[in-house]
Amino acid sequence: MEKKKYNKILTVVLIIVVVAIFIILGFWGYDMIQRYYINSDANEYLDEQFGNRLNIRNRVETNDIVENVSLNIDVNEIETSNTTGGPNRVAKQTYKGFAVLGKIEIPSIKVNYPVLDRASDKSMKVSVGVLYGVGLNKIGNTVIAGHNYRNGTFFSNLKNVKIGDLVYITDLEGARIKYTVYHLYNTSSSDFEYATRDTAGKREISLTTCTDDVNSRHVIWARED
Repeated sequence: MEKKKYNKILTVVLIIVVVAIFIILGFWGYDMIQRYYINSDANEYLDEQFGNRLNIRNRVETNDIVENVSLNIDVNEIETSNTTGGPNRVAKQTYKGFAVLGKIEIPSIKVNYPVLDRASDKSMKVSVGVLYGVGLNKIGNTVIAGHNYRNGTFFSNLKNVKIGDLVYITDLEGARIKYTVYHLYNTSSSDFEYATRDTAGKREISLTTCTDDVNSRHVIWARED
């Protein structure tokens, strides 16, 4: 009798374990599929808009700003604000309904995404975006924010970036600037001093994402070489 009861308990436990495994595999599979499609969409867009359509000299090793680059994109213009109060006129590109200001590459963690003109709840579900600053590749500091998702997309692996790693920012004028990471830390979600810091006349970017603790942020500083 006890053996029968034991077998029933063992069967129930086995069923629970099997169901749990299937649930875990289901979540894992969903995350992997979601990651694939997000990265595939981003790469396809970037190849079209910033690959074949831009004639950028010395794409990897130089900080030279390329002049007179032809962009085969919508020539309608949008305005983005700068610290002097005047508008920056840039050619209009959109990605999934949001205006694009350029792209970001972080080779060490395989980040390659469009940079959107805003970092809102809706926009950060499709890419990373500018949270604050003078604008991409402008003198001063620009903050780019992205979500930390379980599936590894966007800025989920920002915690693995190390001092000395490289970040490349390409703007709509065709300039591809190399930045080197020189400072990284965690801070509270209420801290915003990193965004308004003085860059001493240098081009700098700050990258930020939430940590596993919703009340803290991971922040990375990088400056133009």
